[in-house]
Amino acid sequence: MAERRGPCGIGGFGPAGSTGGARAGSSLATGAEPEARARSFGGPANSRWLRLGAMEELDGEPTVTLIPGVNSSKKQMCFDWGPGEMLVCETSFNKKEKSETVPGCPVIYIIRKDVDVYSQILRKLFNESHGIFVGLQRIEEELTGKSRKAQLVRVSKNYRSVIRACMEEMHQVAIAAKDPACSRQFSSQVSILSAMELIWNLCEILFIEVAPAGPLLLHLLDWVRLHVCEVDNLLADVLGSENPRKHESFWKLVTILVLQGRLDEARQMLSKEADSSPTSAGMCRILGDLMRTMPVLSPGTTQTLTELELKWQHWHEECERHLQDGTFASSPHLESLCKIMLGDEAALLEQKELLNNWYHFLVTRLLYSHPTVKPIDLHFYAQSSLDLFLGGESSPEPLDNILMAAFEFDIHQVIKECSIALSNWWFVAHLTDLLDHCKLLQSHNLYLWQLGVDYFDYCPELGRVSLELHIERIPLSTEQKALKVLRICEQRQMTEQVRSICKILAMKAVRNNRLGSALSWSIRAKDAAFATLVSDRFLRDYCERGCFSDLDLIDNLGPAMMLSDRLTFLGKYREFHRLYGEKRFVDAASLLLSLMTSQIAPRSFWMTLLTDALPLLEQKQVIFSAEQTYELMRCLEDLTSGRPVHGEPDAQRLQDDDIETTKVEMLRLALARNLARAIIKEGSLEGS
Repeated sequence: MAERRGPCGIGGFGPAGSTGGARAGSSLATGAEPEARARSFGGPANSRWLRLGAMEELDGEPTVTLIPGVNSSKKQMCFDWGPGEMLVCETSFNKKEKSETVPGCPVIYIIRKDVDVYSQILRKLFNESHGIFVGLQRIEEELTGKSRKAQLVRVSKNYRSVIRACMEEMHQVAIAAKDPACSRQFSSQVSILSAMELIWNLCEILFIEVAPAGPLLLHLLDWVRLHVCEVDNLLADVLGSENPRKHESFWKLVTILVLQGRLDEARQMLSKEADSSPTSAGMCRILGDLMRTMPVLSPGTTQTLTELELKWQHWHEECERHLQDGTFASSPHLESLCKIMLGDEAALLEQKELLNNWYHFLVTRLLYSHPTVKPIDLHFYAQSSLDLFLGGESSPEPLDNILMAAFEFDIHQVIKECSIALSNWWFVAHLTDLLDHCKLLQSHNLYLWQLGVDYFDYCPELGRVSLELHIERIPLSTEQKALKVLRICEQRQMTEQVRSICKILAMKAVRNNRLGSALSWSIRAKDAAFATLVSDRFLRDYCERGCFSDLDLIDNLGPAMMLSDRLTFLGKYREFHRLYGEKRFVDAASLLLSLMTSQIAPRSFWMTLLTDALPLLEQKQVIFSAEQTYELMRCLEDLTSGRPVHGEPDAQRLQDDDIETTKVEMLRLALARNLARAIIKEGSLEGS
């Protein structure tokens, strides 16, 4: 038996159906040396080198595998594939021009790929998971909703528990092994099992738990903490020292705790620094308070995402203020921690060594920049995090590709990548079965529409027209499927189909009250009418709740705000709030007045704008000039004069509403006072 292993332990031969040579073995783990075992049946004792050809592109030259008895320099070799192995033998032909039929005894060599079944520890994995598999098949089909989902999550956790138990046992065997080669082999298997559990855990969060925005980040934090666990040993080492604050890894530990969102433990470590260093005690206390007050969505609370976003925004602004004021300027360590908590990408990338991998970077980045990230947006952040972390210095590994496919909610690609990377079918078979029980795989029409697209591409005359008709008939049952269809259309410059899909997704988002997503899709569709509709919903929500949702989107509209007047107004009105928050009152006042006088603001929103002007009118310094005050007065009189513009019944509504009448009187009084102050101020300036 000869087994070909890749440099990181996952390898063997290609999947069933591959031809032309052995696969060089892509990997999910690192650290194991190339290894080969061989057994010949009745062959000579001499050995020669046999190079196994690679079926796919490699990072380097394929590893040469030694097979005892093979004399490939003198004899031509032949091979044949079996169900799980390859047979290699010498022929009666030599490598000279003339063949010689020399009597001899050809030798057959069996080269196996699924050597995992011969491992005693992995056999335990196969045996124990069998019971879970059988139990899963007996789950009552009548169970629906939360009860069925809870059962499926429990089954998934049971599978992961078996993998972890096997991994821990393999780890102990690796430590106890006296032979370095055996130790490397077992360590390689530990890395493989760890990668398997990492992938399974992420699939559980995204596909089985189907965690929504808010709880999603909590699950991802647990996922990272479970699989990046070196910090626990470091924590024990530092706390076990005579003086933790003077330990060489003290600040390294605090930084890792902050990167993992373990802020309570980070605060405890900072308290030790404060106790032993009076000069930094005040700074440690302030940073500790920022850690303590960071808003987090706790499981079981009734707090809404909007409330969390509002609290988080205020907390983020407070962190920014301390950084800008130079509160931590005298302590590089504390200043760096504050930058991390602000989600500063440069500060995060400086901690590459502590983050270890791009998906840890991703989760930390989400924690401190986008804590209410929606599942549908995950792939954008995942791709950008991978690109930023690698920085063009290296290419993604097989594990990276699998995780990225999961973040893209491409289950088919996850299964495909795992089938290529792993040396046996246990993982793929059991994960696929579980996902099928979750109704995520429909075998009768699985991805057939995608196959049709490829065939239409190669029809020279009617392929394009047929593809357009085919696309229109694909049911967009899920947003993930819609994204795939959209990607296909964009790759082929099918503009009308792209607009149609974006409009459908925008309408679905509005029906589900996901205004940020609806606005994004309407902008992508370049649909001015729908963008106006969604902008009106944003403004109505603001009037009802007093705050905007999806601030990141509104703050970064850029040129897209020119799509419609209402969208332009939404972006500019948000800019007014930002200027007011930054205490740039003169700029805010000018912008507010221009929104009204340019007629870009909907008339129904004028009273809100005038009410926003009240705090500016009541400032100690004069913000509005006399001319600007006259303009505001004119707008107020137009609104209340009984001559509604465009047939809007605003005057009658205002006259009938006591609250609005009170607002009008307050505005008139404030405007009159401000006009008097502005005239006095401007007269004084002219006299001087």
